[in-house]
Amino acid sequence: MNKKIGVIIFILALSVTSTQPLGFLYERCSLQLDSQTPPLALPTPEQAAWHDFELGMFIHFAPNTWQDREYDDLSTPLDKINPEKLDTDQWLRVAESMGAKYIVFVAKHVGGFCWWQTETTDYSVRSIPWRGGKGDVMAMLAESCRKRGLKLGVYLSPADRKQGAEVGGRSKTPEAQARYAEIYRRQLTELLSRYGEIMEVWFDGSCIIDVGDILKKYVPKAMIFQGPQATIRWVGNEDGTAPYPAWNSLPLKAARSGVATAADSRPDGDAWLPLECDARIRSTWFWNTKNADSLKSLDRLMDMYVQSVGHAAVLLLNQTPDPTGLIPQADVKRAAEFGNEIRRRFGKSITETRGSGRAVELDFVNPTAINHVITMEDISRGERVRSYVLEALVDGSWKEISRGTAIGHKKIDRFSPVKTLKIRLRALDSAGVPILLKLAAYCVS
Repeated sequence: MNKKIGVIIFILALSVTSTQPLGFLYERCSLQLDSQTPPLALPTPEQAAWHDFELGMFIHFAPNTWQDREYDDLSTPLDKINPEKLDTDQWLRVAESMGAKYIVFVAKHVGGFCWWQTETTDYSVRSIPWRGGKGDVMAMLAESCRKRGLKLGVYLSPADRKQGAEVGGRSKTPEAQARYAEIYRRQLTELLSRYGEIMEVWFDGSCIIDVGDILKKYVPKAMIFQGPQATIRWVGNEDGTAPYPAWNSLPLKAARSGVATAADSRPDGDAWLPLECDARIRSTWFWNTKNADSLKSLDRLMDMYVQSVGHAAVLLLNQTPDPTGLIPQADVKRAAEFGNEIRRRFGKSITETRGSGRAVELDFVNPTAINHVITMEDISRGERVRSYVLEALVDGSWKEISRGTAIGHKKIDRFSPVKTLKIRLRALDSAGVPILLKLAAYCVS
């Protein structure tokens, strides 16, 4: 049987039983069938664009902020919640300072409090003094994002203590389940239909409520975190780091589970589901009165960056507004330091090139000291490199300076300084011919 015909039949067979979008499956097969390259998982155009963001900012803000708790115990009187200085433009300035390209706002955490003008519950901004009950943080944030050119994502917890729903949106009785499913679907519809483009939707803990039709109608191109419609997945920890290697592909069954993590990664997987590394800038997701000294150091943030973005994942770094509604000044300062350090280290290479083949070389005009190399594959053609070695030409001989397995969207290699006229990347194993968008050298002090 002709390979292309066989693959098309396979895809059609999958589509009969699948509720998962299959565009990425078709692209995977149609682009990769040639004499040299086996079929490989490929990103959709939207997934590929999401990879390029590299860094995003999370915002956790809820009644927990007034309780010194990570989970709302529903104890705070609503008349005490009044973030008088809340300024979403400030949030966006912080995001920009650290180089974030998108922001994910926790519009409803597990307690059930809603930061937008929902018609589904009184446990919301409608019932607090802030702006006389007329405030809408989602509307403010959406406008700030439009003005400043950042993408907007939203976290809508399926769990809801106020409504008696547990992880995934699971209720205790069929009657309660039906009631909550209706509420949750209305909440999601409100968030996705009122505030313009939504680039990412977070279903923390997955979601057992059927919302596929809502996603298809309002955000068909958005990145979906967890749940049956997932197009990105949780890395599996809250440390801001991805294991290595962390392949973007995984078995289709795992991708459809809604709860896949980096542990499910396989270099020969048949679905593309990239990794997002969520992390806290403080020791907790929500601001509290006791964690100011837990603010992560610049060195720790840079290690996270290298082990997330530099392991082909995307880093989503959390910020914690205090009860005034502002991100604390120490956190603002650290975010700016983080962005400045990323730009200082990696904003401009000594020199760089691109190319394809089992070996790609990079020449220097004069003998040059380097200690970092950034490599990027053309992921639109799949993760082809399965193992590689980086070598530097020293005194007329090639000397190994680093080696690895996965490259994917971006791999950052760190090594002891070496002075050289030339480096090369040799693919020791690959699925088809490697295609590099970037091979760049740096000397980081």
